[in-house]
Amino acid sequence: MSTLAIFGANGTIGSRIVQEALRRGHQVTAVVRDPAKLTLTDPNLTVTTGDVLDPASVAQVAAGQDAVISAVGGGDGPGHIATIKPAAEALVAGLRTLGDAAPRLLTVGGAGSLRKPDGTQVWDAEGLPEFLLQIMHAHGDALDFYRTVSDVRWTNLSPAATIEPGERTGGYRTATDDLVVAADGSSRISAEDYAVALLDEIEQPRHTGERFTVGY
Repeated sequence: MSTLAIFGANGTIGSRIVQEALRRGHQVTAVVRDPAKLTLTDPNLTVTTGDVLDPASVAQVAAGQDAVISAVGGGDGPGHIATIKPAAEALVAGLRTLGDAAPRLLTVGGAGSLRKPDGTQVWDAEGLPEFLLQIMHAHGDALDFYRTVSDVRWTNLSPAATIEPGERTGGYRTATDDLVVAADGSSRISAEDYAVALLDEIEQPRHTGERFTVGY
């Protein structure tokens, strides 16, 4: 059993991570801006407020945890630009204040910077709307920052090209910087199986200090 603090716990992906962690018997602290919006109850769940953009708040929440998970988003494109990399910087700064006692950091990444089978990156595709490019590059900028960090144990998990609520199968494939593509050419993962992969990484670390990705 681990103690886990999860920022963005009431979002589409964050809520699945919370549920998967509780399913496995972990002690979960859900960190949200408005606790009233998180209606899930469980003996192993504590709900608290916190600000992922404030290093002091991050440090306060993270103290004594085994891992901190960030599943924060930004809504639209400009929201992601204002949130994703600044959150990465605040998370790392907050954890640094805890020194050797700092927990692991696992963050929800994006698919835009992943390589496709033809060698291009997902965000190179023609016709992508500007808001989606902004979201993709916000995650890419955060990943670039994490790759400069050697004194915090971080892992960034990129989803497949398509991630949406669906079925928990417990099955998935992983890669590091290459998009996971099925035989029919699709690249997808359910939010539920994404959460499975992230909790598997917490329980059996294989990608500390790097990005990996998951898909069917």
